[in-house]
Amino acid sequence: MASISARRLAKELKEIHGEGCPVGIELVKAEDFCTWWFTIEVMGESLYQGEKYTLQFRFDSQYPISSPAVQFVVGDGREAPIHPHVYSNGHICASILGNEWSPVLSVVAVCVTLQSMLASCKKKERPPDNDRYVRNAPDNPKKTRFHYDDDDV
Repeated sequence: MASISARRLAKELKEIHGEGCPVGIELVKAEDFCTWWFTIEVMGESLYQGEKYTLQFRFDSQYPISSPAVQFVVGDGREAPIHPHVYSNGHICASILGNEWSPVLSVVAVCVTLQSMLASCKKKERPPDNDRYVRNAPDNPKKTRFHYDDDDV
């Protein structure tokens, strides 16, 4: 019998293949129920116009009860966006990936939220503690206890 996680991810993948992704979001790789890759691009006028970023989702056996580990892919010519909530190693400080995660959220909903986070950015800058964080960061961003300063992310 398939796990709850595998059943849920199979359902989400079927919806993505059947209905497609929202504009600016594209499934790149989903060969298993462990790791998926998407590209996201902010549509319309923004500081990130014309830029495309790759997101990696890593799922554990507790998904969707627990959030996926989500980060921007860095390396092999890919960079994380310069944003106040995105560290240069690709880790994202966003409450929906932490204490405000809900099992009703889907992978596509997370992509849309991050796309919106980029679209609403007023100034390209790294988090103030970027260098210290990146030096000491765990491989899995879910192992970081982020402090969320505002409710809009």
